[in-house]
Amino acid sequence: MPEALQSAEDTIQDFKDAFLFLDEWTDRYGYLIDLGRKLPEFPDALRVDENLMQGCQSQVWLLAFMEGDRLRFKAISDAIIVSGLIALILAVFDNRKPAEILAVDTSFLDDLGLSKHLSPSRSNGLHSLVQHVLVAAKHQVAQN
Repeated sequence: MPEALQSAEDTIQDFKDAFLFLDEWTDRYGYLIDLGRKLPEFPDALRVDENLMQGCQSQVWLLAFMEGDRLRFKAISDAIIVSGLIALILAVFDNRKPAEILAVDTSFLDDLGLSKHLSPSRSNGLHSLVQHVLVAAKHQVAQN
C-alpha cells in the first residue's frame, strides 16, 4: 500500500522549521536552489507557449492535470532560484484533492519571509504561481 501523503500543513511546517534552522538568507537561498535541482524532469515537448506562465520575470512553465481525484502539477523555470520556489510550492500543493488545495492558508509564504527577501518581480511571480495553482483547483471544483 502506498505511503500516505504528508498533509499540506505538515509540509509547510517542515519548510518553516528548515528556514528557522538556517539563520542566514544566503543559506536559505542555497536551500531553495537545492530544492530546485531536485525537481523532476520537465520534457522539452511541454515547454510550449500554452504552458508558459505570464507575469514572471523568468520563464516558468506550469502544467496542471488531474490524476484520479488529485490535481497534479509539473513546473520548471530557466532560473535556478525560481525553480527552488517552484519546488516549495509544488511540495505544498501537488498531488492533492482540489478542495484540499483551496483550504491551504497561503500566508505561509509571508511567514517564511520570502516576500521581504525576493525582488519585487520575483515576489510577484511567486504569488502569480500560487494564483495559477489556486485557479486550477477552483476550475476542478467547479467542474465537479
